[in-house]
Amino acid sequence: MSTIEATAAKITDQPIVEQLIEHTNAEMEKVNELLLSRVDSHVEMVPEIANYLISAGGKRLRPMLTVAAAMMFEPRDNQHVSYAAAVEFMHTATLLHDDVVDESDKRRGQLAPRKIWGNSASVLVGDFLLGQAFMMMVEAGNLDALGILSRSAAIIAEGEVFQLSKAKDLTTKVDDYFEVIKAKTAALFEAATEVGAMAGGASEADRTALKKYGAELGIAFQLVDDVLDYGGLSGTIGKNVGDDLREGKMTLPILHALQNTNDVDAQFIRENLGDPEANEQTVARVVAIMKESGALKVTLDRAYEHANLAKAALAPLAARNGAHILIEIADYCVERAA
Repeated sequence: MSTIEATAAKITDQPIVEQLIEHTNAEMEKVNELLLSRVDSHVEMVPEIANYLISAGGKRLRPMLTVAAAMMFEPRDNQHVSYAAAVEFMHTATLLHDDVVDESDKRRGQLAPRKIWGNSASVLVGDFLLGQAFMMMVEAGNLDALGILSRSAAIIAEGEVFQLSKAKDLTTKVDDYFEVIKAKTAALFEAATEVGAMAGGASEADRTALKKYGAELGIAFQLVDDVLDYGGLSGTIGKNVGDDLREGKMTLPILHALQNTNDVDAQFIRENLGDPEANEQTVARVVAIMKESGALKVTLDRAYEHANLAKAALAPLAARNGAHILIEIADYCVERAA
């Protein structure tokens, strides 16, 4: 076997996320350098909180998607690096804000920043990161890309407010739920891949394909997150499982279970929906109800549908650099809940 063949075989055997990391590694090093430089501040708490969350883990999927989208074409002037860093700062800012809104204690397996530095500091550092994100967009000098990313920031906030307004609202419809996740999650995925394509000099048709890919991938991703909140298909009770129940979030698993279980079990869910003190036994029973009603499987099936739509959007570009990785990432995003 030649060296080239051996390398290809090695890459093929790698998990798809590792392939994405390896594929984007050189450009992501530039992104990481930029991130570190932009959290610098004479106010010590700013880099302290920002670095705490940035270094806490997470695969940085969104900025990698921006970089990978650009690499499918011919990126120039490091615009894709600036956009990827902006996307990551926007995402990190939403995490800081969400933890305050949701009164979360944990984030990425450790204490949420608000539990260490307080709610006010978390909100304000989130605002700082948003400001830095917009500064990097302006410095990149592309007004269209600035419009896409800034519009997504507004849509994300709007989605979070809509979700908050629907908390514990038993009149919530499935269409309402999809409106929420398209705004609060899919909007940033969509923007991330679209501006990546723009930075690579993609044609209008190819840019539209990447935009569609990101939007559908984001929907699939959030559907899976909502399954994982109840332990995934295994129904295993672990840390943070059931937070959506405690916060009264009307996710698809809850909506399906309420509509497809018996009156006694439905009443049990209603009684505990939005109870911040719901214990492990309560959550375990709700998970069991979801499994029996097929709520988790139905939600995961919907995730596969949107993952397939994401893959279909990229099918015409399958021969481009790294496109096969992005296509397979769609399956990975769903399979993590199995």
